[in-house]
Amino acid sequence: METTLKPFDEYNAELAANAHPVDWENPKVDGRYNLLVIGGGSAGLVSAVGAAGVGAKVALVEKGFLGGDCLNVGCVPSKTIIRSARVIGDVQRAAALGVHVPDGVRVDFDAVMARMRKIRAEISRHDSARRFAGLGIDVFLGEGQFTGPHSFAIGGQTIHFKKAVIATGSRPAVIPLPGLAKAGFLTNESVFYELTEQPARLAVIGAGPIGAELAQAFQRFGTQVTLFDVLPQALGREDPDAAAVVQQALVEDGIELCLEASIQNVSVREGEKIIRFEKDGEVRETAVDEILLAVGRQPNVEGLNLEAAGVTYDRKGVQVNDWLQTANPAIFAAGDVALKYQFTHTADAAARIVLRNALFLGRARFSDLIIPWVTYTDPEVAHVGLYPQDAAAQGIAIDSYTISLGDTDRGRADDEREGFVKVHVKQGTDKILGATIVSRHAGEMISEVTLAMVGGLGLKTLAQTIHPYPTQAEAIRKTADAWNRTRLTPTVAGLFKRWLAWRR
Repeated sequence: METTLKPFDEYNAELAANAHPVDWENPKVDGRYNLLVIGGGSAGLVSAVGAAGVGAKVALVEKGFLGGDCLNVGCVPSKTIIRSARVIGDVQRAAALGVHVPDGVRVDFDAVMARMRKIRAEISRHDSARRFAGLGIDVFLGEGQFTGPHSFAIGGQTIHFKKAVIATGSRPAVIPLPGLAKAGFLTNESVFYELTEQPARLAVIGAGPIGAELAQAFQRFGTQVTLFDVLPQALGREDPDAAAVVQQALVEDGIELCLEASIQNVSVREGEKIIRFEKDGEVRETAVDEILLAVGRQPNVEGLNLEAAGVTYDRKGVQVNDWLQTANPAIFAAGDVALKYQFTHTADAAARIVLRNALFLGRARFSDLIIPWVTYTDPEVAHVGLYPQDAAAQGIAIDSYTISLGDTDRGRADDEREGFVKVHVKQGTDKILGATIVSRHAGEMISEVTLAMVGGLGLKTLAQTIHPYPTQAEAIRKTADAWNRTRLTPTVAGLFKRWLAWRR
């Protein structure tokens, strides 16, 4: 492993010992495997454990750290430090709730990052090489490549397989900004593997989910953050109303937003990193101590010799059909290396499809999945299903119902009024096609709508579902009530009035 873990304290030592032990000895290849899994991230581990659990002979190959991005540089470390940042946000708003903190906020950045490493190390025990070996999986650590449509070479051995799944994930994308490489920059990987000192000034390039989350966290820690994007809004692909709420929150936190900005180059001057950019027709400069690049992801397809296996790919990743098969029907792909929706839970769901289709002649389709996702800013943005523009592109007429959190008693009591629940239904029906939720706990709330969509339940059912009072989730029921009121047309209202008059 070439990855540098800084500092190499007891927590990072535990992580390394679990995720890629230096003394690991690969097993001897013994006959043909039912399933070869290439990649030990979310999709790969679910595939390997699931296959072994039903009695398959499984080989798992990983060249880096087991656990993949989610454990090592993604979900786990980012949400751990975001939890610390949320506490800071609470303290900063405490006076509005009648609570005064006389000494203000003092952030111990070293302690925040140490806690992150501690939590990551604890969770890495579930993704350890020895645990998987104990489950009967042959774990091979190191780099390898395909040598044919049913063979894979690693460490001087050749693994022969009946079926295989490519789950090598993705890595941070890098844009060719002049001077950027020479000046040096962070990504979501290096910020959690190597950053040991809090930067006083940080430029974040890219205001998508990763950029917005980390920009807000570092700003709350006391770093002055400048957030750049070429688009006119933060979270540029999100519902505009949702993005506006988050963008306002970022501004209130003190982040300097540079939207619709075109960065021309980066240079180093007297120890500072100088970003030269154009905005509103004017060329400007800003000086920072560190740059965090958050401009998307690129699939890990290099070095696998996919051509030898008959697997086709492009810059977006391994090409698969709706059953997640590659051009070689014996080889499947799942997770970030092949899918548009690059989330841990999507990788998990895709791996389950692979297991059914590869091992049991199943015909499960990826397109049947209903996939929610969350951006973990404060407030959070959660979404599932179609956006209005998606419905329009498919020629589907919709009705939308929006309820502000300020219209719920719990939203008022929590002083969290800015968020909302927005639900889209097929016009003239209660069939839910999509929803967006903005709240501090949107990620927890979206599952109710997702479950309704998966179960084929519409707003009529949600209107009949009792929600505990007072909760912010009442906003979901209130959207259903709003739909219900549309059924009371003047004709129906007239009939009710005559009926009730007759019944008096």
